[in-house]
Amino acid sequence: MTAERQRLFVAVDPAPHAVADLSALVADLHVAKAKARLAAPERWHITVAFLGDVAVEQIDGVTSVLAAVASGSAAVPLRIVGGGSFNRGPGTVLWAGLGGDVDALAALARRVRRELRRVRVRSDRKPYRPHLTIARPGDRIARDLVKADVATLAAYQGPEWTASELRLMRSHLGPTPHHEPLASFPLTTPACPHRTA
Repeated sequence: MTAERQRLFVAVDPAPHAVADLSALVADLHVAKAKARLAAPERWHITVAFLGDVAVEQIDGVTSVLAAVASGSAAVPLRIVGGGSFNRGPGTVLWAGLGGDVDALAALARRVRRELRRVRVRSDRKPYRPHLTIARPGDRIARDLVKADVATLAAYQGPEWTASELRLMRSHLGPTPHHEPLASFPLTTPACPHRTA
């Protein structure tokens, strides 16, 4: 008998005001006007670690790891900046990039992945490239329109926000894909104060 498994990832979410600002830009993109497989704004997130299919009996270990990492980590100031496209599977993916303390976010991702390995939970080993997926238009719109959307995203500078918690999410695939939050873990360590002479 096969053990039950859940498709999991660890993420930080952009703040509502950052989502609203980017949504206004995305609404004017060609991919939005063509309704070319847009990612719903409520599903926008920045993946910290993609775990894939995890056995249910391992989830307690995952939550313990995330609680420990989060309690020893500071909140991270970020903003959505720029964007681009890449090919994944059958077609093009449009994404928005990140600015702010991206180095701290990358360090947090490394800690999460390292500690998950200690409890024998695998995560994506690809180089860390934080972003928000905007759309997966594939070949549904002309290339020159995709290029115009990429140029619009590349010039974008969104408002600042602070990523203050890690979230363990379950991904449901199928005709109505959605993400289910399983647990949240506040980033509670204060940032290092600036020293004064």
